[in-house]
Amino acid sequence: MTHDKILILDFGSQVTQLIARRIREAHVFCEVHPCDVSDDFIKEFDPKGIVLSGSHMSAYEEAKDVAPKAVYELGVPVLGICYGMQIMASQLGGKVISGTQREFGYAEVVTNPASKLLGGLSDSTDESGRNLLKVWMSHGDKVIEMPIDFKVMCSTSSCPIAGMADEKRGFYGVQFHPEVTHTVKGKEILNRFVLDICGANPDWILGNFAQEAVERIREKVGTDEVILGLSGGVDSSVAAALIHRAIGKQLTCVFVDNGLLRLHEREQVEKTFRENMGLQLVVVDASERFMEALGGVTAPEQKRKIIGRLFVEVFQEEAAKLPNARWLAQGTIYPDVIESASAKTKKAKTIKSHHNVGGLPETLHLKLLEPLRELFKDEVRELGCALGLPPKMVFRHPFPGPGLGVRILGEVKREYADLLRQADAIFIEELRLADWYDKVSQAFVVFLPVKSVGVMGDGRTYDWVVALRAVQTSDFMTAKWAPLPYELLGKVSNRIINEVKGINRCCYDVSSKPPATIEWE
Repeated sequence: MTHDKILILDFGSQVTQLIARRIREAHVFCEVHPCDVSDDFIKEFDPKGIVLSGSHMSAYEEAKDVAPKAVYELGVPVLGICYGMQIMASQLGGKVISGTQREFGYAEVVTNPASKLLGGLSDSTDESGRNLLKVWMSHGDKVIEMPIDFKVMCSTSSCPIAGMADEKRGFYGVQFHPEVTHTVKGKEILNRFVLDICGANPDWILGNFAQEAVERIREKVGTDEVILGLSGGVDSSVAAALIHRAIGKQLTCVFVDNGLLRLHEREQVEKTFRENMGLQLVVVDASERFMEALGGVTAPEQKRKIIGRLFVEVFQEEAAKLPNARWLAQGTIYPDVIESASAKTKKAKTIKSHHNVGGLPETLHLKLLEPLRELFKDEVRELGCALGLPPKMVFRHPFPGPGLGVRILGEVKREYADLLRQADAIFIEELRLADWYDKVSQAFVVFLPVKSVGVMGDGRTYDWVVALRAVQTSDFMTAKWAPLPYELLGKVSNRIINEVKGINRCCYDVSSKPPATIEWE
């Protein structure tokens, strides 16, 4: 690869990959690797700059991860973020302590106008005319003594050293997180570091990624056949198009009807992929098999692992029918991976496992092919457009691999899935009619294992409750609940209660991510 590269060393932050996403938005190639890679690896990687991520760890504790010596000896600019700043200070002779006043969430920092990284950037000014930046903090520890030759870049009342820099060596540290959207000028800060301070050439675009990915797939697969688990969602559809471009008829897509699909999903997938795209498609009805295995199971993690195991079993069975099948391809993307703590870094704490990364057995006899594993949802969509997929397919709301299995809280039953399918279809239909579908990033209905008393006509009802969920997000790592009009919510609720026999109450979820997740399980 001839692109200039930025190396991101991951210390276990849940938002490390957002750093990569922001850098890619600047059209600079970057990779995330574990913080404990060797000095030789860093030298061979030959980065134009290095970023040290945040972490759930404490930099002042004895047991901690540190940056390899080559980070500070290679002669390239280094940016430490949160824990990355603290570990930089600690390793270079500064001092870090556990703070008496923690900072989580919104904060304003006063910036040093002489800083190459922050100078001239401003969201507002204080009464003294000093520039202020609106940032997002998430730390309890803090730097109280800087290493020699470092100067303060920014500060808050509770964190006097909220940013530090040794301009001569190109070492920078910020206590806040520029990679999250809550830091208003975060993108500009990272662009300054990557483009101006590191001098990286902005020549990486997803069109190039597509061609490079095609070449890598061809080289990796050779003459083998590939089985792809096709759900009809954005991720697996783009993966199918990319792999099909690389190996053509060596790809066989398998669509599994697990009984947990959206309304008319099976028919739509068959029509789209078999008739319109000309892909080899096998449809397997395994709904009874899934329902039987999920009977009596209420724990979300157990449900996910059961669904993952059954998917793999079906794929293995279909692969056995092909004489040269050696690979299982999936539309796995990075949010799936990081939330399952199955990233190659192995540093992040588990939030929840995903069927395609958390449920794969050690006995899997197929090699994995996951060409989208390092991409975010918006990057996948951009890639889909570059591959020529229709916009209606590319910009469809995401649907979880386990399907309705993680939108039915508690035990999964066929009757619950049937009710949920109908309610969900009504919600999506009304969003489209009200021109709100494309204004939200994801919308769906959740079935609650709760009954409530109602009245219809002159009679008493005692039926199920559902919750409506709609969020707006750019990266699916953080999300805000969508402010749908009351009139729209009222219409959706009225239709569901009147048209879906067995439901008599609708709620609207106004939780953001974090602290909630987008899906309920």
